[in-house]
Amino acid sequence: MNLKNKKVLITGATGGIGQSLVDKFNNFGATVVATGTNEEKLKNLKTQYDNIIVEKFKLDEHSNIEGFIDKIDKQLEGIDILINNAGITLDNLSIRLSEENWKKVLDINLTSTFLMCKFTIKKMLKKKQGKIINITSIVGHTGNLGQANYSASKAGIVAFSKSLAIEYAKKNININCVSPGFIKTDMTDKISEEFKKTLISKIPSGSLGTGEDVSNCVAFLASEMANYINGETIHVNGGMYMA
Repeated sequence: MNLKNKKVLITGATGGIGQSLVDKFNNFGATVVATGTNEEKLKNLKTQYDNIIVEKFKLDEHSNIEGFIDKIDKQLEGIDILINNAGITLDNLSIRLSEENWKKVLDINLTSTFLMCKFTIKKMLKKKQGKIINITSIVGHTGNLGQANYSASKAGIVAFSKSLAIEYAKKNININCVSPGFIKTDMTDKISEEFKKTLISKIPSGSLGTGEDVSNCVAFLASEMANYINGETIHVNGGMYMA
């Protein structure tokens, strides 16, 4: 998979999966722009990979997204690959879930993905090529207790991505999704061993996934090897959910 000199924009780059994405694309020779909201973690990424570009950017400030894409496009002289990985959770049972927290999750996870794609595609059309990979989640297909807002946002990303793929396939722009299952990150490290055992017992492979499992799949979809794959969702979940 030759990604040398490809220009890639990664959101949510400071999380467990995000850092693995940065590492993978950097190792494959891409020019990486890593975005996030945690300034300290962005500085750590820059220290670790001195050749990447880091940008602090809040995706909930929707009015700034077009200007941000303009800035990155000029800085890189074009965007070849966009990876929408950023997302938040604000969990609660549906009858206790506030409208505010419903909207926050949908705004950042779904609306921001729409806007990032919209303004990046405008740039990709000028180059007559591009790859977009949107990170969704297993719960966007199965649902999950206390995550009605998060599940809805991730399911929305899948349907949205299919529509985009239809609209721009003839323009040589591929849009696909990667749907991770339960991945070993700082978040899963905090859950109790008892609950972790219960969780793993439901996964046919018998283990949690890793950030690299996800980034391997994303890198494949971003490469020339996946040119005839469009509008698809690839599940990376150890067999926990089989579409």
